[in-house]
Amino acid sequence: MRRPQIAVALVHHPVCDRRGDIITTAVTNLDLHDIARTCRTYNVGRYYVVTPVAEQKRLVQRLLDHWCKGYGATHNPARRDALELIEVVDGLDDARNAWQKVCGRPVTPVLTGARSSDGIGYRHCREMADELPLLLVFGTGSGLAPRLFEQGWPVLDPIHGGGEYNHLSVRAAVAIIIDRLLAANDRAAEEINQNT
Repeated sequence: MRRPQIAVALVHHPVCDRRGDIITTAVTNLDLHDIARTCRTYNVGRYYVVTPVAEQKRLVQRLLDHWCKGYGATHNPARRDALELIEVVDGLDDARNAWQKVCGRPVTPVLTGARSSDGIGYRHCREMADELPLLLVFGTGSGLAPRLFEQGWPVLDPIHGGGEYNHLSVRAAVAIIIDRLLAANDRAAEEINQNT
């Protein structure tokens, strides 16, 4: 069974603040490390960090140089393996185009958000991933800008916990969604193999 072609894009612009205004958020060290480790654990193809801010891009590059080429690369090779998945791009279209070059065929963005409604379920998303490359799009701040939801791209059902509280960190949301999409796919493949 062929592994799905899935990449992650973490968008820092355009995103919303708590009032709904469009802002640009800062890249955080924790998001870089933790999401890269989740991506590497589940064999996600790429992790695109989306920011148009030149100073933020330089900051990410310094961190990547340390962990992928500098002392950190030999001190902690596992961290290097994860962070090598990161590519910094100016915009979401750049992430989509870059992933399309890797896959060699058109890529479908799948948007995520805690406030989304009428989204597609995880089973449907897994079925899509079996047929075409996907770019899972996550927002920082208070979520992706509304204009991204006007593109006609699929939107994944939000994560629902056990109560009303719904304020996961983006790092946690990425880990949960990736696990639901890729670990479930592996379990389904194992069941098929056992029954044949």
